[in-house]
Amino acid sequence: MSTSTLADALTWLVGASEGPTLILGQPSAAFASGLRGRHRLTLVDRDRDAVSALLRRAPSGLPMVAAAEALPLAPCSFDRVLLAQNFHTFAPGLALSEFARVLRPGGRLGIAYTVRDDSVPWVKRLVRTVRQFDPEAMSGAYGTESLQALEDSAYFPQVQTRSFRHWVPIDRPGLVEMVTRMPAAQQLDEQTRTQLLDEVGGVYDNSARPPEPLLLPYRVTCWSAEVDHTELTAPLDLPDDGLRIPL
Repeated sequence: MSTSTLADALTWLVGASEGPTLILGQPSAAFASGLRGRHRLTLVDRDRDAVSALLRRAPSGLPMVAAAEALPLAPCSFDRVLLAQNFHTFAPGLALSEFARVLRPGGRLGIAYTVRDDSVPWVKRLVRTVRQFDPEAMSGAYGTESLQALEDSAYFPQVQTRSFRHWVPIDRPGLVEMVTRMPAAQQLDEQTRTQLLDEVGGVYDNSARPPEPLLLPYRVTCWSAEVDHTELTAPLDLPDDGLRIPL
């Protein structure tokens, strides 16, 4: 996502809070970069190389190799848990209970997904063109359907959503290259693939106003929810100097 879109999404997800924040997964690296220097960050991924990549984006963060479903972290440690583009890769029941456990009272879970906006007329024409060759192409399987688990979770009973529009400039070679990389194009024979790419170029020629490129539209959709500890099945075992919550 662009710098301005990232800033808007983070402002909405984090607000004025500058408390300790847990960043989950390498796909959330843009959040780590956007918050570095302003928050105490803990950077978690189950893969060591992915944690190293997160640390390069936020060098002052605390790196940790762990699974989202089994976080080796004390209860009530964070004001925010943030993740982007990867909630669907976790076991939702286990992950949501862990997020609830490590959040402080009043803490919030924030999730973001960037998806292509196919409602723009020229993108509709592009989709129709590609689907002549593969009816399942550009179907937009981003993983956002997994957010139904958050909507249904007793740990996060009130879920708010907000979307931000993001435009990516793309020129004719870039659009052709984007379609070339699609599985739909990769599986075609050379003659049919050439026909597809010629038609894609025609979509660009009929839609662009040179010398300006086309703008490929995306939506950055964010979910934010305050934790409710009353639904935790196990007591929060806090250190002696920690906050105790009667359950």
